[in-house]
Amino acid sequence: MPRVLLLMSTRTYRARAFMVAARRLGVDLVVGSEQRQALAGRMPNMTLALDFRRPDRAARKVANFARQRPFDAVVGVDDDSTLVAAHAARALDLPHNSVDSVRLTKDKYKVRRVLFEAGLPSPDFKRFALDDDPRLAASRVAYPCVLKPVALAASRGVIRADDAAEFTRAFDRIAAMLAREGGQPYMVVESFVPGPEVALEGLLSDGELRVLAVFDKPDPLDGPFFEETIYVTPSRLPEERLAAVADVARRAATALGLKDGPLHAELRLGPGGPYLIDLAARSIGGLCSQALRFGTGSSLEAISLEEILIRHAIGELEVPPARESRAAGAMMLPIPRGGTLMAIRGRDEALDVLGIEDVVITIPLGQPVVPLPEGDRYLGFIFAQGQTPAFVEHALREAHRRLGFVIVAPDEKPDESDWLPATPTRRLLRVLPPAAGTGHRSRTP
Repeated sequence: MPRVLLLMSTRTYRARAFMVAARRLGVDLVVGSEQRQALAGRMPNMTLALDFRRPDRAARKVANFARQRPFDAVVGVDDDSTLVAAHAARALDLPHNSVDSVRLTKDKYKVRRVLFEAGLPSPDFKRFALDDDPRLAASRVAYPCVLKPVALAASRGVIRADDAAEFTRAFDRIAAMLAREGGQPYMVVESFVPGPEVALEGLLSDGELRVLAVFDKPDPLDGPFFEETIYVTPSRLPEERLAAVADVARRAATALGLKDGPLHAELRLGPGGPYLIDLAARSIGGLCSQALRFGTGSSLEAISLEEILIRHAIGELEVPPARESRAAGAMMLPIPRGGTLMAIRGRDEALDVLGIEDVVITIPLGQPVVPLPEGDRYLGFIFAQGQTPAFVEHALREAHRRLGFVIVAPDEKPDESDWLPATPTRRLLRVLPPAAGTGHRSRTP
């Protein structure tokens, strides 16, 4: 029985999917995370607490743990664990991306420099320290531009500025956010590249990139914040543009030194062709992998993305199967405003939409919610399948239209009449207005 060390943050959405995949494959799984698991005492050989902030120290602990029974593979699930996975795999002499290549993907400014030097299409870019004078910095860039922390994911802290005044406000906002969190002294500023975005999901084997899926992002991502919503696959781009997208992702991976394991790339289709916006040595985040099935497409026989990643890691997958023939998609439910999530209505109505497979709410009632650019979570996910990408997109939008969220701001006094769950004879009185700049006609009923 192959033995696999799965490294993931305790905050990841994907633990269950990997556990299910491991059981289906008959893999002996050990989970390593940054906190001690609640049942660790009852499962002494199945969990491992590691300091993700010290990858070298974590790797030594993994090596000591593996002396009693070696691992056949190490898999990093999320942004917090990929560097630890590279260190651990190197210590165990297992196939892996180099530590330097994975570390490089953690710094958006260094990635920009490498891609530019490799001759890949690139926006203009500059790096600024958080203690730089934002007004002086504003005079050194062209507009419109996009300000980004060098080491955050999921569009956190990413803000568009169209003039010096917006730049200064965005600079101060990002600096304040990073000061609260600590550890990041820089941000990068890039010229804004107009055009639609796509996401590529791939798998690297000995440096060769195999494209598993390309997602269209039909909602415009033009700012001021860059909140992702709908992903639909297969892409509706013509074959020559898809080939160009894959070529840029492959060349970027080569330039960065990535050779093995999953790759997730975000690309913008600008006037000069595909521009790489971001690249990570991991698979797609959140619960979006639920939209991907490979093989026959049968619910009994289809293979999940997590199964493909584990089989690749243990050397049992030379060529990944093709994605199922039906179109599929996911919608990440945006947070329309900050406050406390008090109620959700319309889930059953959303599930009634033809093509909708599931509606998953990932933030419990009574918990605070924070929108982008500071927030790092979505309200949940909607999943759909259908014969065409257009059908899937329509189903996701209609399901979202039927949902309602009651969010009480910190300075508001909750009124029970506003947030009691809806019944056949009682509807929620409070609904939130559409979020600005999202590309949706309606965010709530």
